[in-house]
Amino acid sequence: MKLFTSVNDVQDINTLVAEGLQLKKDPYAFQQLGKNKTIGLVFLNPSLRTRMSTQKAALNLGMNVMVLNMDKEGWALEMQDGAVMNGNSVEHVKEAAAVLGQYVDIIGIRSFPGLKDRDEDYSEQVFNKFVQYCGVPVVSLESATRHPLQSLADLITIEELKTKDRPKVVLTWAPHVKALPQAVPNSFAEWMCKADVDFVIAQPKGYELSTEFTNGATITYNQDEALKDADFVYVKNWSAYEPYGQVLPGNADWMLTADKLKITDNAKVMHCLPVRRNVELSDEVLDSDNSIVVHEAGNRVWAAQAVLKQMLENL
Repeated sequence: MKLFTSVNDVQDINTLVAEGLQLKKDPYAFQQLGKNKTIGLVFLNPSLRTRMSTQKAALNLGMNVMVLNMDKEGWALEMQDGAVMNGNSVEHVKEAAAVLGQYVDIIGIRSFPGLKDRDEDYSEQVFNKFVQYCGVPVVSLESATRHPLQSLADLITIEELKTKDRPKVVLTWAPHVKALPQAVPNSFAEWMCKADVDFVIAQPKGYELSTEFTNGATITYNQDEALKDADFVYVKNWSAYEPYGQVLPGNADWMLTADKLKITDNAKVMHCLPVRRNVELSDEVLDSDNSIVVHEAGNRVWAAQAVLKQMLENL
């Protein structure tokens, strides 16, 4: 594996999930694989779980880790080819990415969308420019449209905790105080549609995701209908795909509560974190035995380690 941006870069998701679970049992079995190898983690946006879990995964594999918070510590980047750089940008991505590729063996990149221009965001310009010019394998630490390491950790969690061969997994929209990207729900939907699960998306009208990510999912505007007999409930807010980046009025009643959980088959509740308590999820759910959000976050290490192991094996 030389590129990890989506489920489409994975040859066999079942094998990758199994590898993640095996690494969880024996984290240091492949320390020699990363000896004298370096990963550079480049953040254009904030991070807690992604940064720490990927760094831990790399260390478990014997790698050196370099972290650059580009938004705070780097030069302002120019992304446009042919630009006359007489404004605020100081360094072109052509040089920045190429230079980073001289220092490391693998690069991880995080870059959020602007949520103003859908075509620009969905072109994945920032991520693709780094891939084009760095000259080394690249792993997505979340891009404008996807968060594959999170989705792999989610699938690892479901596989680890499921009590039936084909569980019912529900992705349900939740309220929020501001517009959020579609990256996590896009990615989760894309992975679940390729996994051996019964996958349902529940959202208010107007919050439909791009069909590029939801082919194979059952989609409903009735949350109670979706929650019935669910084994796993993944709670996440996202802004509208069309009109792009907008928050539509109403829908505060979509917050998942303990009463709504009674409709499920004692479902395990998931969230990528960070979570707005008593906006997206109630305290009574987050603090209950149904919540597996911390367990899920812990599995971020094994997801990242499984991906990095495959990348190292191909260097």
